[in-house]
Amino acid sequence: MTQALLNRCRMHTLSLFPLLKPPKMPTTVTQFHTTPNPHRKSLYKTESKKIRFFVVHRYLEYLKNYDKVLERSFPGAMRVYRVFTVGIKDFAQDLKDYFRIVRILNSPTKDKFKSLTRREIELYHQMPKDMRKVAPVLLISALPFANYVIFPLAYLFPRIFLSRHFWNLQQRAEFSIYYLRGRLVNNRPLFRCVQGELDKIRGHRLYYKWAEVLGMMGSGVQPKVEQILQCKDLFTCEPYHLFYLKGKHVKHLLKIHDLHMGWFRRSRLIERAVILQEMDKAIVREGGVHNMPQDALKHACYIRGLNPMNMRNEDMINWLNNWIKISSVVDRESWSLLLHCPILLAYNEPSNWTLIYKPK
Repeated sequence: MTQALLNRCRMHTLSLFPLLKPPKMPTTVTQFHTTPNPHRKSLYKTESKKIRFFVVHRYLEYLKNYDKVLERSFPGAMRVYRVFTVGIKDFAQDLKDYFRIVRILNSPTKDKFKSLTRREIELYHQMPKDMRKVAPVLLISALPFANYVIFPLAYLFPRIFLSRHFWNLQQRAEFSIYYLRGRLVNNRPLFRCVQGELDKIRGHRLYYKWAEVLGMMGSGVQPKVEQILQCKDLFTCEPYHLFYLKGKHVKHLLKIHDLHMGWFRRSRLIERAVILQEMDKAIVREGGVHNMPQDALKHACYIRGLNPMNMRNEDMINWLNNWIKISSVVDRESWSLLLHCPILLAYNEPSNWTLIYKPK
């Protein structure tokens, strides 16, 4: 009986197994994609790139024209800004070239000037003066808040506080005339000094020829180059040699050549004669006066004491050729002759007279 009961229970348990099995899942399952449509993604990226490109492009265009916006809002400040940014850039470049030229001239090689161009020699002649003029402005501007005062002040008085690097074309012309007028007013006092030494060479074989040259200059006639060259020997000895000139004579020579009145006056005059002669040699090396551009012609005339305003190119070329004729025969014993050429060649030039003595 017990065995029969166990068999019955076993059969009842087996009949319940189908009810305990998990239900069968369908064989096909629907796949749900969580990523968006690829076409929709590409369209979104393209549109966003276009928007970013448009914004960046407009921003760059705004920055590119921002100086115009500032110029409309602050015209005075922008003019000062441009004057100093352009001027400092040009000044730095010339300063770099100047130190390069100084290294060349301090080298142990011979004929150092032959490796320099006319412009480089003119830069070597002019740059020390520009450095002395600009140095106070640059040094003061380095102090805290000082640039807010010194830059506007220098902009208002550019001739006093700034060099030619910061001048516009009109200012360069006006200031060149201003400085040349200050030199030319010494022509007559220097001529009087030369005349005053005439009696000292009485009995010299060149006395009458030199008296004729001075007489022509005093009567308003410009002597010829050949007449001046005939009297070259007078400048190699007393009284016209540089070492025999009187103090007043030397003072007017310094002023005519725009040199300061400090120490080593005669040594600085000798250095100026050397620089002038090397400029002339460079002009000849580069093809002569007739190959110089008009701006270079005018600048060369300014350096040598001639007012080129309202002069024709042909007249400037002829005058510079006459100067070079004298310069080419001058040696270290007759440098005084080259230093006197501003009055020997330009004392009676009409452009100089109109600059000194304005018509009433």
